[in-house]
This record gives sequence, C-alpha cells and structure tokens, in this order.
Amino acid sequence: RVPQVLLSAEEVAELYRELSRHPGLSAACLGPDVLTQPGGKYCSLRTEWSQRDLARAENVKFCRQHLIFHDGASVASSGHIGPCSEIKDELLSRESPSGDLKAILRKVPGKEKEKEKQFLEIWDQNRKAKSIDLTALDKHGSVYDDDQFGCLAWSHSETHLLYVAEKKRPKAESFFQSKAPELGASDEDAGHPKKNDGPLKGEQFVYHEDWGEALSTRSVPVLCALDIEGSSVSVLEGVPEHLSPGQAFWSPGDTGVVFVGWWHEPFRLGLRHCTNRRSALFYVALTSGRCELLSEDTKAVWSPRLSPDGCRIAYLENDALGPHQQCSRLRTYDWYAKHTSTVLEAVPRQAWGAFPGIYCGALPGLCWAADSRRLVLDTAQRSQQDVFVVDTVTGATTSLTADAPRGSWSVLTINRDIVVARFSTPSCPPTLQVAILPSAGQEAQARWVCLQDESPVPGISWSIRTLQPPPEQEHPQYGGLDFDAILLRPSEGPAAQKPPLVVMPHGGPHSVFTAGWMLYPAALCRMGFAVLLVNYRGSLGFGQDSVASLPGNVGTQDVRDVQLCVERVLQEESLDAGRVALVGGSHGGFLACHLLGQFPDTYHACVVRNPVVNIASMVAATDIPDWCLTETGLPYAPDAPPDPAQWTEMLCKSPMRYVDRVRAPVLLMLGEDDRRVPPRQGLEYYRALRARGVPTRLLWYPGNNHALAGVEAEADGFMNTALWLLKHLRG
Repeated sequence: RVPQVLLSAEEVAELYRELSRHPGLSAACLGPDVLTQPGGKYCSLRTEWSQRDLARAENVKFCRQHLIFHDGASVASSGHIGPCSEIKDELLSRESPSGDLKAILRKVPGKEKEKEKQFLEIWDQNRKAKSIDLTALDKHGSVYDDDQFGCLAWSHSETHLLYVAEKKRPKAESFFQSKAPELGASDEDAGHPKKNDGPLKGEQFVYHEDWGEALSTRSVPVLCALDIEGSSVSVLEGVPEHLSPGQAFWSPGDTGVVFVGWWHEPFRLGLRHCTNRRSALFYVALTSGRCELLSEDTKAVWSPRLSPDGCRIAYLENDALGPHQQCSRLRTYDWYAKHTSTVLEAVPRQAWGAFPGIYCGALPGLCWAADSRRLVLDTAQRSQQDVFVVDTVTGATTSLTADAPRGSWSVLTINRDIVVARFSTPSCPPTLQVAILPSAGQEAQARWVCLQDESPVPGISWSIRTLQPPPEQEHPQYGGLDFDAILLRPSEGPAAQKPPLVVMPHGGPHSVFTAGWMLYPAALCRMGFAVLLVNYRGSLGFGQDSVASLPGNVGTQDVRDVQLCVERVLQEESLDAGRVALVGGSHGGFLACHLLGQFPDTYHACVVRNPVVNIASMVAATDIPDWCLTETGLPYAPDAPPDPAQWTEMLCKSPMRYVDRVRAPVLLMLGEDDRRVPPRQGLEYYRALRARGVPTRLLWYPGNNHALAGVEAEADGFMNTALWLLKHLRG
C-alpha cells in the first residue's frame, strides 16, 4: 500500500521504520585469489554496511562475505558466504598488502571509572596474534579515526603500522595544588638535579585550538609508528611545528613517511568539507628526521595514493581559500624523477560526452589499476555520479558507467583490476556492483554485475530536468550556464494525481544532489509528496564556471534559480500549487528562509535545519569565517576584520533582511554542538519570527552537530518534519 498525504503519526513512524532498515554500503575489501580452476579464479570480497537501529538509537555496522568467480575479463558468478555479522567497536581496520594479516583499531570501554581504551590488534588467518594497549603505553592521546587526518597504513615489509594520534599533552594543575611529600630523599639530597617533568602549574585553562566542526577533539596531530614485533610505539620527529600532519603512508622502501601537512598558522579554520585549506605533500625520513616538500606549498592538496609499483603518487589539488569545494586538479608526483605533473585540470564547463571534472571528497583508498598507469575515480556529472578511468600519462578519460543504469555510482575499491562500486537511485537503495577493468583502450566495454541486489521502493518515480535562466538573470561574466533539478513524485494512489510539492535546495552552497538514494526525500515521496531537489548555479558537477558564478551573488542568483525551477515545475507538472513547502539545511536553510521572505505567496510551510540567517552575525562565531566573506563576494584575510561596509554587505545578502515579509509557519531544528552554523543563528531567526507573530517551533538537539546525523535526532527530525508538513499543507 502506498501511503497517502493524510496519514497518522503512527503510519508515518511505520513508514520511516520500514525505509530506514535499508542499509548503506560504506567499504569493500578484496582478498587474494583463493582457488584457481579451469575457466577462472575465486576471490573473496568483504563489504561493510551500516544500518539505523531505531530501538538502540545508533548506527549498527555489519559485514558481508562474498565469493566471486572471474576469468580476468568478466565476473562469471558470485555468492554469499554465510549470514551478516555485526562489527563491534572497530574504529579503523586495514588488511596488509599480502592479505595475510589484518590490523584493527578497537575501542574498549573502561572498567568502572576508567576511561575508554584503544587497542591495536593484529590478526592472522587463524587467530588474534597481537593486542597492544595503546592507552597504557601513554605515548600519545587518542588515535584519529576520522577521514580527514586518520589513517592506518601497513609498511611494505608488514612489520610496522602507521597512524595519526593526538599529541600527548602535559598534565596541568592549579598554582595552589598541594600534595604530600614523597618518602625518602629528594633528588637534590641525592645529588641529582631536580626533574621538571611534573604537572605544569597555571596551564589548566589554556585555550587549545581545534579543527572545528566534527573535529573538535583534533588539535595537534602527530605521526605514530608501531613496531609490531616489539609492541612498541614511537612518535615520528621531523614534522615542522607549523604543520598538522595526516593522510600518511609509508614511502617506497619504507625509508620514511609521506603525509599531507595543513598549515595552522595564524589559527586553525574548520577543515571538515573544506578542500581549500592551505596544505602540501611532504616526506619525512625516518633516520634523519629531514622533512622534504613534494608539492607546491601555496595550494590545497589531499588524498595522496601510491601506485602499486611504488613509483608515483596521485593526489587532488585545489586553490587555497576561495570556495570550500571546487572543480579539482589531479596531479602525480614521480618518486624517483622528483617531478610533479598535472594529469587533469579543472573543467570550466560540463559537456556530455566529455570528462565533467573532479568533484569528490577523496580518491578511493585503493584507486590504481594493476598497470600503475591508470586509476579509477567517481565524480559528479551534473545531477548524476559516474565512474571514470583516467590514464595518468596521457590524461585520457573514459566512463565505466556510460552504458550502465543512470543514477549515483561510487567506487569503493579496485584490486587486481577488479572494481567494486556502490550504485543507487532515488527509488533504489544502495546495491553492490563489481566489474573487471578492461585493458587500456577497451574501458568502455566494462560490464557491471550486481552482487547484492535491492528491489526498488514502490511508488516513487523520478526524473532530471534542465533549466536555463532568463536573459535578465544571466551572470555577466559566466553567461550561458544552466542547472538541474531532480523531481521525485508518487507514482501510485490518489496522491499521484496532483500531489503537494516539497522544495529542497541543497547546502554548501558548493555541493550537489546526485540521483542516488536519500532517506528523507524517498520517505516524503512515499507519504504522497512530490519532492524537488534543486541544483542551482554554483553546484558541483557543472564545471568550475558554475562554481565561480555564485560567490558575491548568494541570496539573489541561487534564490532566483530555485524560484524559477519551482514556477516551471508547477506550470509543467500536475502538482498542487496551493500546497508548496520548503525544506533545507545549512545553505539550503539559508535559501529556504530567503524564499519565504522574497516570495511569500508561493510557500505555505517551511522546515529548516541549522540555517544560515545572518551572515554578519555568523562570521565571528563560526569555524569558517572565510566562508562568510567569500560567498558574500568579499576578500578574506585572517588579519583583516570586516569593515563597516563589509558588515553591511553581509547583512544585505542574508535572509534576515526579508524577515518582515515571512508569513508561512516555520519549524527550526538546531544542533547544540554545531560549530559550522552555530545555533545562535537559528535562535536569532526564531525570536524574529515569534516577535512578528509567525507560527514558529524550535527543536534543540543536544549532542548533535551541524549534520544532525545522530540516529535519534535524524528520526525525530523526520517525524517532526512530516507532521509539520501534514499539518500546514492540508489544503
């Protein structure tokens, strides 16, 4: 049964419960070939998934084991090995290059009043061979398990492990702390100089910077090496004091470590989702501690990946500062020739049939083909996401998914030219796909085989439409840009005739909706709403010109694009123009609040999550003050606070400018721990609306940051969103 718009809270909850059971596919690891027989080889594949457990209010991780039979040119058959099994307390895991060993970083709850501990475990094919209590060794603070700095890298000899941890901080105590004198003679009495390794007095309340949103426990990262045989840890020396290291791996020959170093002077800016922070690629030698710069030191780099032959390092590069997400360059560093080459430049305009440019948060952990010449990556191509193979010598690119179903494709790993990917659409949850990478020049013949099939969710149809702004709304420098929108609509039941419309612009603003599985839009569509996901100009996947067109025009160009899309869809589709609502988060919330004030007759309800409402008041409180000036069209410099004219410009581009015109009821959802768009932004809007008599409700989520991604907050947020829309769009 496809639910209709008039639902009870119990029916909405059951619908959400049903759809939230679909697991997400997060990682894959190909094992060695386990059996050879006439016609091909068998190899194992381990995949990791996550699923919302509403009863436990947490995301549960589990693994599945698969067996693949292939002949080196195609996958002939596959099967599952046993049932799924839950993964408990694993923070990081990595198989050794040979596949014979596996390292696991595991958290272990402390006994009684003890703090949580971290253990590094080494497993072989028969047992747990080592278990090392990193907390007890006390060489450093907590090990980083994030995807910004974190790593767990085997040496090529498989005798050492490399990881990143918080630098050990000296203990501090009050000036007035007293303790009993120790029994026995003092150091001075014994003729020894007094040691100065006790707690530091007066250092208790010194402020320690961190790396902002979702990285608030990350301050001073250090590179650490574990000697597996000796169970000893050493903190590597030689990293310059002005750099924070991360994303490290062992150099060819295990002579040292290659890492990304982020500048943190004069102060740290938020790093999460910010691929524009000044950083470079470095090498530090183990014996001498000498640190060598491998890339330009005026750019932003990340995702270094060593080729299988150990000769070249591929990495991504952006300009420092400017928009937080851009069309990236792909570069390689030749380890022996000591030479850097540009493989792919930023693409000004997307064109079908040509490579769209690189718009990805990271390269796959394993991305190189066996020939050490080609690599695979996924990238947004307008409102789709596709997989490409890149020849790093010639720069030639070929789509591996051009003839595959349209939707969202992501590379999970490649090993021995077996490519593992994730595929989904707005109506189909993630599925596991495998293909053999064809030989050079034949890549377009890649054939994908689905190993873990998911039936499409019934009652959802979707399409992508392209829109061209009218001449008067063209950008004077970047004319001719178009943009997309993805429309989901009910395909069954009475609601399919003329459903109400929920408009959802994305955040960023430099991000993109790709045609993949998204829980909120799918659930709203199953409830009987049409959902419009707008990729306005400035979105990723449309070329660097589109990205560059938006800074200085937020609050106008993006707002007009969304409004144009809404008006066009209402004209061309059978939708109820008297029941239109807005839902958006972050910059999507910024747009929703703008649209409420600039076009009050169009919208009849609104839900916003951690919205930007006043750029001027946000700039001094956020972890990304550069965003406030850049998107307003102003230059950013850490030593130059905004002048009065710049404060005025930021306020003029903010939704607060139009708050007097808002009439539609507004539901606000705020994360208490949001460092990106501090909750004071939402509170400012809440008070302004309440003072003007606009029906307003505010939900406050402790323990949640900008994403509001906690299972309990996400579920409660959907329920309140759905009920708010049902209440105010009854017609």
